[in-house]
Amino acid sequence: MYEILSSDSEIEVVGTASDPFIARDKILRLKPDVITLDVEMPLMNGITFLKRIMHYKPLPVVMISSYTRRNCELTVEALASGAVDFVSKPFDNFTEGMAVLKDEIIAKIKAAAHCRVKRPSTASLVPIYPSISSQDFPEDRIIVIGASTGGTQAIREILHRMPKGISGIAIVQHIPPEYTKVLAKRMDELSQVQVKEAENNQRLRKGWALIAPGGKHMRLRKDPEGYYVTVEDGSLTDLHRPSIDTLFYSAAECAKNKAIGVILTGMGRDGAKGMLALKKEGAFTIAQDKNSSVVFGMPKAAIELGAADEIVPLEQIPEVIISKLISREKTISGKDFNH
Repeated sequence: MYEILSSDSEIEVVGTASDPFIARDKILRLKPDVITLDVEMPLMNGITFLKRIMHYKPLPVVMISSYTRRNCELTVEALASGAVDFVSKPFDNFTEGMAVLKDEIIAKIKAAAHCRVKRPSTASLVPIYPSISSQDFPEDRIIVIGASTGGTQAIREILHRMPKGISGIAIVQHIPPEYTKVLAKRMDELSQVQVKEAENNQRLRKGWALIAPGGKHMRLRKDPEGYYVTVEDGSLTDLHRPSIDTLFYSAAECAKNKAIGVILTGMGRDGAKGMLALKKEGAFTIAQDKNSSVVFGMPKAAIELGAADEIVPLEQIPEVIISKLISREKTISGKDFNH
């Protein structure tokens, strides 16, 4: 790792550590901008050490993991605990794997240096308006959400605060294929909403959230029975698969003003044009604000295009979504009643 990072003239490696206790002392003394942290560490679990870092001295952390089921679970936990990104080693040979991933490692370290991290909130995440019943949410409304760097934490906070029976939610999170099912399972365990990795032609109904599988595009469709998703192969869209734009464009086409679009923290511009398409079709659109974003790239791109109806701190997004769903339903019901 030292040789890979040192090979880039814009990165200065200020220290290395063979175990968490040496790392703790060097972090306090050297004050690095970013640290890399292996999921598997001697003397202390890497997740335990990460949680201590984020509690006592929050700073950008990029996790290093290998492709095993256990490590996928630990990596998802690390992202939920404050890590901004991760790199997966596809080979048993560490040196060979790191050499192949050199460009990805360097790019993610540089991006992490610009991330905003803060001490994780200890406040309990409870559903908003828990007394609202499923009948209060319209069947023909849909919520589409896109996120990248820092998105697993943001999605977690939104889903955990949604009441049971919320209108259907379709999500794209930029994450490799091996991790999507683990991410969905974790979200499902901690939420009243049923969260699953999407399958091709799966129905999306109230009380459900479907996450696009890594490496596949997900599109929203509608037929007389309601909404469903297709999961498809395809070329990269703006360097991504799944692509937020792909999901948003499909929602604009089939849901139009029945959709609510949300763009969350992340690097790049994926989702900006798709959100503009949603807005042009009458959908209500929300961009996460700068202060609550780990990386403001994607929300900023959408805002600059004029695609966001509202710019909202993360902690307020669930309430805005729910209020729009309920107020819209009441308005429609009122018009029907008067006629």
